[in-house]
Amino acid sequence: MTGFTKRGAGAPPGFFEVEAAGLRWLDVPGGVPVARVLDVDAGSITVERVPTAPPTARAAARFGAQLTVTHDAGASAFGVGPDGWSGDGYIGEAPLSLRPEATWGGFYARQRVLPYARAAARAGSLDREGLATIEALAERVAAGEFDDAAPPARIHGDLWSGNVLFTEDAVTLIDPAAHGGHRITDLAMLALFGLPHLPDVLAAYEDASAHLPPDWRDLIGLHQLHPLLVHAVLYGGGYGDQAARLARQY
Repeated sequence: MTGFTKRGAGAPPGFFEVEAAGLRWLDVPGGVPVARVLDVDAGSITVERVPTAPPTARAAARFGAQLTVTHDAGASAFGVGPDGWSGDGYIGEAPLSLRPEATWGGFYARQRVLPYARAAARAGSLDREGLATIEALAERVAAGEFDDAAPPARIHGDLWSGNVLFTEDAVTLIDPAAHGGHRITDLAMLALFGLPHLPDVLAAYEDASAHLPPDWRDLIGLHQLHPLLVHAVLYGGGYGDQAARLARQY
């Protein structure tokens, strides 16, 4: 099978190497298949080319069940990066801190919400009122109001539809921002930007998982706050306003 090479002469240090480490870390027996890394260096990554197929409900359901296995492979802490990697990473073209923390709330507030909200405000993509709303919510998140008993999950971290390749009977994942996080985060990303047969994915995941809190669907918006803020930083537009509206719900 031929490989697919992604290059970037001006890529920041570690950009491709952390992606390769994430793909290897996510390669869990019984979990969601990932694109196999064939080669990586400072300027490129080559992965096995994935033969795609039209999405089906059957493949989506299998994806949901397999995703629980990937998540349940776990991580040593919230925020920690993939095995074999030290330092921070990236989500898309944005820097992504990968520092271990004891609780999900502390990690999510300090490493995922506040840095991007403040960067969006500096870029003019989030107004002062929106920033204040998000900062107030981040205080509650950091205090543990949304924490639960689930252990850190091994998450993809950038699980939008473009990184989910449907194959003949399942899906294969590419381009992770892998780290130890909350299971809902990957599900929320799928829901934010849409995925074919998403209800089948979520239903199969819920049936197979022993770690989702009873109110997990009500928390999807909270977990969408980070990717919206990343988009506000990178692309501007209405993403900052959308993030602020979402924060007000919590």
